[in-house]
Amino acid sequence: MLNQYLDIKPEVAEALAAGKPVVALESTIISHGMPYPQNVETALRVEQTVRENGAVPATIAIIGGRLKAGLTPEEIEYFGKKGTEITKASRRDLAVLVSKGEDGATTVTTTMMIAYMAGIRIFATGGIGGVHRGAETTMDISADLQELANTPVMVVCAGAKAILDLKLTLEYLETQGVPVIGYGTKELPAFYSRHSGLSVDYRLDTPEEVAKAFRVQNELGLKGGMLVTNPIPEEYAMDDTVINQAIEEALKEMNQLGIHGKEATPFLLAKVKDLTGGDSLDSNIRLVLNNAKVASQIAASYCAG
Repeated sequence: MLNQYLDIKPEVAEALAAGKPVVALESTIISHGMPYPQNVETALRVEQTVRENGAVPATIAIIGGRLKAGLTPEEIEYFGKKGTEITKASRRDLAVLVSKGEDGATTVTTTMMIAYMAGIRIFATGGIGGVHRGAETTMDISADLQELANTPVMVVCAGAKAILDLKLTLEYLETQGVPVIGYGTKELPAFYSRHSGLSVDYRLDTPEEVAKAFRVQNELGLKGGMLVTNPIPEEYAMDDTVINQAIEEALKEMNQLGIHGKEATPFLLAKVKDLTGGDSLDSNIRLVLNNAKVASQIAASYCAG
């Protein structure tokens, strides 16, 4: 599985060789998710949260054309300072960025790919991409969903980003045969909010239950990953009316400006942050930390067998 273009951080390689829990983390959240220095502070806090819960963090990125499974603090600082100058790298970008020796910030898709190459099976993020609103005419569907259908990595998230069409996102995942697990809930969380009014496939309540389901899925030889949706903690959740109003306003402006494709999500998240006076960014940080905690506990249980 090891790849000639892949560099695994020694600490990560040692943990994998010893059968210890490792949790993958994405780098788009550093370069495109929030401003410097908050992005670097958050990335380091997320890594620390993984360690505190018994696992080794492996932040995934592309630096100088090398696929990186695990970054040093200096590399995280470099990513944070360069910010949006770094290409947001999905599956279609990987070969060209590597061949040209360039940097790339990994999305859910590319983080899953590189994690799997390195032998890491569990990944924590904020929210996955999904089916965009109006996709019946634009065909704008995130590559994250296709990757979940094909790559056997578990993704722990706070649901799909609330700017998306959550109902169609669930439909697409069902068509692709991806199990959607609610962690302690039967309702799909909606990123900033704990509620969407939509049901997930199964509710599992402990790290052991989730780890066992994923282990069995892999032992059965079933293709694809597993999506674990972990609601934002109650005290950090945003009021549904406030966040939905901000999203509607942001979508309206995005359509007026003709923004689409890979620019859509960063624009919407930044606009929602402005409209909520920064509350959405605070919620975003809290839910990522919570996902890192839960993913680490699942990874520890998965490795314990």
